[in-house]
Amino acid sequence: MEKPKGLDSPLVPHFIKVMSRTNVALYRLTGGRVGAKWRVGSGFRKPVPIALVTHTGRKSGRQRTTPLLYLPDGDRLVVVASQGGLPGNPQWYLNVRVNPGVTVQVGRVVRSMTARTATEAERDRLWPRLVDLYADFASYQSWTERIIPVVILEPRLS
Repeated sequence: MEKPKGLDSPLVPHFIKVMSRTNVALYRLTGGRVGAKWRVGSGFRKPVPIALVTHTGRKSGRQRTTPLLYLPDGDRLVVVASQGGLPGNPQWYLNVRVNPGVTVQVGRVVRSMTARTATEAERDRLWPRLVDLYADFASYQSWTERIIPVVILEPRLS
């Protein structure tokens, strides 16, 4: 699939941010009854589950929440720092690399978790499952020169 024209526009990250804030508000208001499935792109016919990931800003120290598509993997969740195939990594990913302690909400259930970037071997194993979950991830990877990070969210031990 060819990279869409205008993807690198400075308006795209702003649009993503506005849509993310709307998704978070609806998700929280309804306990996930609204906003818990991604139905865009390849998710239109095969909706993908969404988790709310609350992370700490690496510069501001403020709590930020990002809705992310996820793949269940045992007691872990796997998310992708794709940002729609944009050239740079998303802010949430930069934040969790510095502050890996996150809170994850799936439906009404909230858990403390730790984020870490998958190793190359883990990414190689998980990537086909992620593309099966949401086929657009393969397109996003083809649109950027960066290796899109895969992030594993693991239950935090007390």
